[in-house]
Amino acid sequence: MYVYTSVDQQLVDHRVEQFRGQVGRFIDGSLSADNFLPLRLQNGLYFQRHAPMLRIAVPYGLLASRQLRKLAYIARRWDRGYGHFTTRQNIQFNWPKLEDVPDILAELATVQMHSIQTSGNCIRNTTTDHFAGIAPDELVNPVVWCEIIRQWSTFHPEFAFLPRKFKIAVSGATHDRAAVGVHDIGLQAVRNDAGEIGFKVWVGGGLGRTPVLASLIQPFVPWQELLTYLEAILRVYNLHGRRDNKFKARIKILVRELTPEVFAQQVNTEWQNARNAQAYLTQQDVDDIAARFTWPEYAAAEPDDIAERGAADPEFARWLRTNTHPHRVEGYIAVSASLKPTGVPPGDLSADQMEAVADLADHYSFGEVRVTHEQNLVFADVPRAGLYALWQRLRELNLATPNIGLITNIIACPGGDFCSLANAVSLPVAAAIQERFDNLDYVHDIGELDLNISGCINACGHHHVGHIGILGVDKAGEEWYQVTLGGRQSGPPGTALESGEALQAKGGGGAALGRIIGRSFSRAQVPDVVETLVRTYLDARDDEQERFIDVVDRLGLDPFKTAVYGPDKTAAPRQAEALHV
Repeated sequence: MYVYTSVDQQLVDHRVEQFRGQVGRFIDGSLSADNFLPLRLQNGLYFQRHAPMLRIAVPYGLLASRQLRKLAYIARRWDRGYGHFTTRQNIQFNWPKLEDVPDILAELATVQMHSIQTSGNCIRNTTTDHFAGIAPDELVNPVVWCEIIRQWSTFHPEFAFLPRKFKIAVSGATHDRAAVGVHDIGLQAVRNDAGEIGFKVWVGGGLGRTPVLASLIQPFVPWQELLTYLEAILRVYNLHGRRDNKFKARIKILVRELTPEVFAQQVNTEWQNARNAQAYLTQQDVDDIAARFTWPEYAAAEPDDIAERGAADPEFARWLRTNTHPHRVEGYIAVSASLKPTGVPPGDLSADQMEAVADLADHYSFGEVRVTHEQNLVFADVPRAGLYALWQRLRELNLATPNIGLITNIIACPGGDFCSLANAVSLPVAAAIQERFDNLDYVHDIGELDLNISGCINACGHHHVGHIGILGVDKAGEEWYQVTLGGRQSGPPGTALESGEALQAKGGGGAALGRIIGRSFSRAQVPDVVETLVRTYLDARDDEQERFIDVVDRLGLDPFKTAVYGPDKTAAPRQAEALHV
């Protein structure tokens, strides 16, 4: 975990008091709503459908146990006893009162947390791989680089009021697990022919109403010059990005209109003109940042009985297959706690569960837990000898559903139940799909399948990069749902994503955007449609190793369209045959 310096703490404390004054002036009427808007957004405060929503930063997804306990306290005292983890590794509270927000921020500051720049037209929380620092395929530990970027970008005077919000993701491994291809800037650590470390730079990715895959504009930036290159990108964006139309203000629109080649030329010109040796990072700079983290002190591997336990207990064996992940240190393993049991809104965690997870983190994982892009939690450093006991405790907490990477591990935004921007609900649709597939044997037989749901075109549920994506749309005041197939947030670098219909464009790390299969569906039809898509895949796969996304890539959309709409592909959706699961 990163430990604040006195300057960090002073900065956060001062921001709390500044915002307390701003909230007070808004409540007494001396600060207008228009003037309060940018102030509250840069402090993570939204006005939602039913109540304010406060988004709290979890930098690069790392949470200390003491911080999780503080979140539990806040959930009980000022909210409704739970929090919602997001796809950007943050946490949101959906029910605070406006007048209580400064007190909440003051409490957060006591455990080195804040909500600074979790919204607004600024550089948001930099995200990364939830296996950062422990992944066997890692070239650099990306959390150090995320912290370097955080310190550079927070309150940067040039970039406090960008044309639009701005998101950066960093991958430190050979396999992208940070979805760099769908961010405004995606950075992937690489080695050049001389063995030196640097970063591939992807720019102009994003989802929302205009989904675009990022373009590679620089195959290798030496790590020493990373911040100077990022500054050049932001300056070109700040200069040319539109401020007259928020729907055309993201950097992805600018890159597309200029063309990636012209944008890269302008960035390189700015980079050459502004390069200053004083702005270069040194090894001492990187070491100083790394020294501000508390790193695990791993013990020698102890004998474990995982194989025997798995052979004797099928439930444990099934959980091992989906919810445990390799660790670079012998004797340790990473564990996913699923926040997707049937009947629970994806990403929600109660205050009681938060406190219990904090206790487990202290006992099994050096007092740390991580938030993933898929709205789950990870214990990164679990001794293999303690794995069975941890599984038993997670099962008692309803956090051991063995569905990581499977169809019921649904990513969903809060949707119309909370968000004032949403066209349709997301959570009830997710619940209906989970109920339809509430048979773990069948879910495991289906295999790897990412299903994402967004309640509106802003795509907070990242439906564009789901193997199956579901988007809520409005038709004459009624809720309907559009379905896409073939998306992915990442894949093995360098693989061709070729389908039977067309060659899908690649983004960083092999990201791909899903394609619409046809007419939209009513809410009641969605579970039947998903069931039909799954049955079509099972009938078409060559063997159990061929994943849903592989079949879509191999056959294209036509077999799925025919299964859903009939041979002419224009009729109303057909009723799914009953699947006895």
